[in-house]
Amino acid sequence: MNKKQSRTFAIACTAVATVAFLGLTIDSHRQFPKLTNADQLTPQVIAGKDVWHKFNCVNCHTLFGEGAYYAPDLTKIAKLRGDAYLQAYMRNPAQFYDEQRHRRLMPKQDLSDEEIRNLVSFLTWVSNVDNQGWPPRPILVTGATFPGTDMTAQQQAETSGEKTDGSAVPPGARPLSGNENPIALGERVFRAATPACAACHSLAPGVNMAGPSLSGVGSRAAQLIGSPDYKGKARDVAGYIREAVQSPSAHVVPGPMYSANGVSFMPDTYSKSLTPEQLDQLVAYLSSLR
Repeated sequence: MNKKQSRTFAIACTAVATVAFLGLTIDSHRQFPKLTNADQLTPQVIAGKDVWHKFNCVNCHTLFGEGAYYAPDLTKIAKLRGDAYLQAYMRNPAQFYDEQRHRRLMPKQDLSDEEIRNLVSFLTWVSNVDNQGWPPRPILVTGATFPGTDMTAQQQAETSGEKTDGSAVPPGARPLSGNENPIALGERVFRAATPACAACHSLAPGVNMAGPSLSGVGSRAAQLIGSPDYKGKARDVAGYIREAVQSPSAHVVPGPMYSANGVSFMPDTYSKSLTPEQLDQLVAYLSSLR
């Protein structure tokens, strides 16, 4: 290839690349309204965005992978925590964590009720944007995990059959082989449900996140059912767990970070998002954690 041919080839390649780039750019802008749910940009959502900027939330948090990477990514937080939890948390973060133990660094911003509602609306709109899997590995709240992301050290130990202290893990806490095993299938439901159970509940003893640890939940349920403190209607462990999944407020676990005014922060949508078979599998899995 001589110099003239090389020059022509380079110009042609540049032209093709430019056309492709422009075409992809135009196509992206064409799809933005649908991908971002532009029709859902209500005045309340826009006001919530202003609250986000007013209080410089981006100085610590990230959205779509953009931000300070100092605190958890909040792109999908509205789907993981829900409206009631977020409102209570924004009013007073201190009641959700022990500052000495957990090193809570989230300041109390003294937002008004209207600002809180607007900010939650904004985060809900953000959570519904089709971000096509970006960021691939968001910063998560302590102990949480999503399918496709790295697990915490404790969770990795649990799935391998060992605890971080070297002792054995209860059989129900590790994934079992064989699609026919309801406990194995239930463990997958635990990780893949929407929202993922693992985003709020840890399987490690004493590790309480947005929801209480589920380590030994089968044994605790058996004790609770016979206690006068129990407010639900279940008569056995499986019934208690099923009730907790489908009607979280039937019996509220004590603690300001789990409920407000007798209403659990846990979503009550699992009876719709899970099939009856998946619910049976999840109950079998959680019942095995003793």
